[in-house]
Order: sequence, then C-alpha cells, then structure tokens
Amino acid sequence: MYILGIETSCDDTAAAVIKAEGGLKKPSFSVLSNLSYSQVATHRKFGGVVPNLASRDHLKKIIPTIKTALERARLKEKQIDLIAVTRGPGLAPSLLVGINTARALAYAWKKPVIGVNHIEGHIYSNWLEPIGVNPKSEARNPKQIKFPALILIVSGGHTELVLMQNYGKYKIIGWTRDDAAGEAFDKTARLLGLRYPGGPAIAAEADKFKILNLKFKITLPRPMINSNDFDFSFSGLKTAVLYAYQDLIKKYAPKVIRPAMSFEVQQAITEVLVAKTLKAAKKYRPKTVMIAGGVAANKNLREKMTETFGFLKIPFLVPEMPYTTDNAAMIAACGYFRHLAKKTSRDSWKKIKMSANLKL
Repeated sequence: MYILGIETSCDDTAAAVIKAEGGLKKPSFSVLSNLSYSQVATHRKFGGVVPNLASRDHLKKIIPTIKTALERARLKEKQIDLIAVTRGPGLAPSLLVGINTARALAYAWKKPVIGVNHIEGHIYSNWLEPIGVNPKSEARNPKQIKFPALILIVSGGHTELVLMQNYGKYKIIGWTRDDAAGEAFDKTARLLGLRYPGGPAIAAEADKFKILNLKFKITLPRPMINSNDFDFSFSGLKTAVLYAYQDLIKKYAPKVIRPAMSFEVQQAITEVLVAKTLKAAKKYRPKTVMIAGGVAANKNLREKMTETFGFLKIPFLVPEMPYTTDNAAMIAACGYFRHLAKKTSRDSWKKIKMSANLKL
C-alpha cells in the first residue's frame, strides 16, 4: 500500500508518503518522502506554542507540504491507497486543519481515510527506516520487534510507560502526575533564560559543561525515582531549578550557572526516566524495550537507555532521529496497522472526528 500521512497536532505541518507491506506477520515500511514545516520561529518569541497562530500557519502550509511530499515520492494522487491523519491528542485548532484537509482529499480522490492517535504514531516510529532504505535489503537487519514490548513515551505533552501486548493492544502502567519530561525541559530552559524549544537548548548547555570540564556543582532532586509505582513527576524539579537559580545568580555569572544547571537538569530527568523504565522491565519482563517521542532525540537519554538495556541483554530500540519529533511518516505507519485491523471504506471521510484529549 502507498499511504499518505498528515500530521498537524501541534506546531509542525507534516506530510509523508510511505510504502507499507507484509501485513502483521512481517510489516515492512519504505519512507518515500517525509516533510515537516517547523513553526519554531513563529512561537519562540512567546516561549511556547500559541494555538491560533499555529492553526493559521498550518492553513498556509498544509497543501504545499502535501504536494511536495507526493512529488518527492514520485507518485500521483491516484496511486495513493490510503490517507492517514492525526485526529488527537493535540491542539484543537491545529488538529482541525489536518483532519479537514484529509477529509477533503479523501472525498476528491475517492480514497479511504483513517484517523489515528498521535501517541500511537510515536510508538510506530520505531518501525521506520531512514528515507531511501529498503528494509528488506540484505545489507540491513530488519527491525524484529517482539511482544510484549515496553515503551517509554517522552514528549512535550506526554510521559508514559506503556506495555504493548500486540498491535493496537496497550496498557498504560505509568504516567506523569503533572509536567511531562519535554515540558520540564521547556520550562526550566525558560527559567534559565534559554531559547525555546528547551530540550535542545538544555542539551547544548549541558555539553558546554562537559567540554569545559567545569567544577561548579549543583544538585537537584530526582522526583519519585524511588516510589513504588511507575509514575513520574517533574513539577518539583522545575521549582527546585527556580529557587537554585535565583540564589546562585546573586553570586555567579550566568555563563557559569547555565551550563552547570543544564547538565544537572538533563541528568535528573534522564535518571528518573531510565530508573522507572528499568523497574517496569524487571516486573513485566518485556521481549523488547523502546522509546518514542520528541525527548527520544536527547543524546544523553538514548545513550543511558542503550547502556542499561544492553547490559540486561533486552533488545532496545530508538527511532531514527528524523522520526523522534512530530512527523507524518509515523502517522502513515500507524494508519497501516489500523487499516489492517479494520478495513477502511471510501466513505470514511464522513466519520473522522477530532479529539483533542484522545487517550491511547
């Protein structure tokens, strides 16, 4: 199947075309195109995403992005077999742009369309190979994902531990009680006077701390790291950063404090995420462990998770870097599995509904 994916859940206008085959026994994906228009420059001045501005930018960019995705895939609309679009969770004004565009195209092209869960899409980013790579090539080992799988989903709006029993069968065993990990990065970065988005800014400052070999020591809490459950909490870390920074700025220059504070913030978040995932793995004994979501791009987290589960000899997967952030290729892949579970009809454009608070 050739699948057009559309993603507009937040501030990235994304479209992708993938070739999917193999069914549930040997699913295989070739990413033919994967485009994303970022709105970071628009929202940076506000320190976060402004929903109405995001939807306006989506309206301007959605059709050109889809056209370019088809062109780069070297396909015409008549060759598309299925359209997959994010229907939630996300910002309602942004979601509506993607959904209504997908519905209009499905009606005009006489193609089936399926709405998918954005978080589920992040999970399936682990099934994707880089653009241009044939997953069946003898030069590569196709990703063998065995169930049950344990997935740590970490993004700006979500931090969850999910036990995946099979395709489409999930059990949430842990979630954040307040701020998500990505949100904690954004908010602490803002407290430190760093640019939005906070994750890359914190990581860059943390690298300075290591490169300069600074001896400046800061200790921050690891919230809920020793709790008897698999839940998370990062609001206390944010508060600790606020008070520590306000105290230290009276004595030291920002160029000294920011790298040290960023290093400790990154360490604190990483240690909590790894510890909780490890605790869940020991209890549920998964055959595969994986991470997904925007924070999965964090180099420190990827290295610590790889080291931890490599030592335990549990297969560990991380998405290719282009598929960590919001993208349409993962939405297309998710649409494939959803379509296999329930065949989508040509009049499906009538049935898709937006759900800003959609649960996994």
